[in-house]
Amino acid sequence: MAILPITVFGDRVLRQKTNPINQIDDQTIGLIRNMYETMHNAYGIGLAANQVASTKSIFIVDLSVMDDYKNVKPVTMINPVILEVSEEVEIMEEGCLSLPNLRTDVERPAIVKVKYLDTDENEQMLEADDLLARVILHEYDHLIGKMIPDRVEPKVKKKLQKKLNNIIARKEKVDYPITERKL
Repeated sequence: MAILPITVFGDRVLRQKTNPINQIDDQTIGLIRNMYETMHNAYGIGLAANQVASTKSIFIVDLSVMDDYKNVKPVTMINPVILEVSEEVEIMEEGCLSLPNLRTDVERPAIVKVKYLDTDENEQMLEADDLLARVILHEYDHLIGKMIPDRVEPKVKKKLQKKLNNIIARKEKVDYPITERKL
């Protein structure tokens, strides 16, 4: 397994829609293993493939590192499709490994229903709420080229602009490897 550099705000790959996977092969499984290694190294709880410069439609979630979620198994979602979201929304502070040192409140649906393939190419369905729903929606956003700044009011984004510019310029200190230049 390998720890991969994480793409950061300003890298073009984060704004591209990812591509569905037709067959889960050894290369895809290797990517997923590297994604888990990379995410755990950066103390993250979710990671999308384009955050490690891949255009594959994959994301992973592992909440088990958090006290209240120790019994929640990690999940790998390949070719996920959001089927339903609740009208009820929740506002919670979010961060992102591709936005180092940036945290802000984001409004998201409280419940999500998602369909995806697991690593054995079996179709799965999951209904999630609370933090798991939020992380699924956050990571799914990555797969469609959206990020936290796209989910906040323009006045909030304006307040974040200096930090965003520092991230683009690689001036934010991080404890994990990031891409050296825009990808």
